[in-house]
Amino acid sequence: MNQDIRPALGKIPATVVTGFLGSGKTTLLRHVLGNAEGRRIAVIVNEFGELGIDGDILKACGIGCEDEGGEQAGQLYELANGCMCCTVQEEFFPVMQQLAARRHEIDAVLIETSGLALPKPLVQAFQWPEIAGTFTVDAVVTVVDTPAAAAGQFAAHPEAVDAQRRADPNLDHESPLHELFEDQLGAADLVVLNKCDLVQEAALAQVEALVRAELPSEVKVVHATEGRLPLDVLLGLQRAAETTIDERASHHDHDEDHDHDEFQSFDVALPQVEREALIATLQQLVTEQSILRIKGFAALPGKPMRLLVQGVGARFSHHFDRPWRAGEERQTRLVFIGQGLDEAAVRAALAPLGA
Repeated sequence: MNQDIRPALGKIPATVVTGFLGSGKTTLLRHVLGNAEGRRIAVIVNEFGELGIDGDILKACGIGCEDEGGEQAGQLYELANGCMCCTVQEEFFPVMQQLAARRHEIDAVLIETSGLALPKPLVQAFQWPEIAGTFTVDAVVTVVDTPAAAAGQFAAHPEAVDAQRRADPNLDHESPLHELFEDQLGAADLVVLNKCDLVQEAALAQVEALVRAELPSEVKVVHATEGRLPLDVLLGLQRAAETTIDERASHHDHDEDHDHDEFQSFDVALPQVEREALIATLQQLVTEQSILRIKGFAALPGKPMRLLVQGVGARFSHHFDRPWRAGEERQTRLVFIGQGLDEAAVRAALAPLGA
């Protein structure tokens, strides 16, 4: 038993990891799982879109898949309906019931929300009697994409977003992206400024000032690269956030019909593609449409490994994450998330790559 993360009262601590699209939530989870040091951690991931990319990325580090020839059944639970705040009853509650039945096998729970989810309703779900007796919210950890915030995208203040919109017509979004960002900060017990290696010190200081202006003094802000932080910084905080979440203001406190109609997602399947042509086409598409996030996998001719592709705005990263498995279809699959997307135009631009 790990006393540092399992409170003496016996409740299972759950850490909710929230943050906007592409902030690095899955990378942070991979870091935690890769340094668990014997902690028995159950993971719940929440996807916005039809393709379970984040779940697949976590499986690549041994969670919920093969381990010395055996199955680690039940360690990874994937909720595929997009916004966890809208599906707590339909999907989240049954999963928590399953975990409660295995409470003696679990030291902690990690929950990664969709980048478009509101964390407050999820934390409030831990007030339900059926959950409150077994689980407590150890902390809400909000991950911030520091380079994006430094560029004025999804900043804490509307005027910063307006300034960026005037400078770049591709960011002329009418939806309340900044409200989502503020709500994710408002629910935080800990804020992680991620990707700090990608900004200068002055920009980092600017982002930290913007973020701190939205936070109570007791909420700490820490800096990270690729989510790499000591586990005692992330786990074992014992904030019992479900007991104070009602006091934390949110833009959507009185929104009884919250949905994500402003956003849309779809996935595209292609055969094997050339890497350079794929990245060039994706970079062109983000200049033409309001694409917030691209993520997925690519099959490259003659390559035995799968290429993981992730894009936030105009910034793309790609690397080989694992070999293709025996009998696995070598197919390229990408998820596009954005606003007012012309799906037919995206598909038409990508179609020649698989020719």
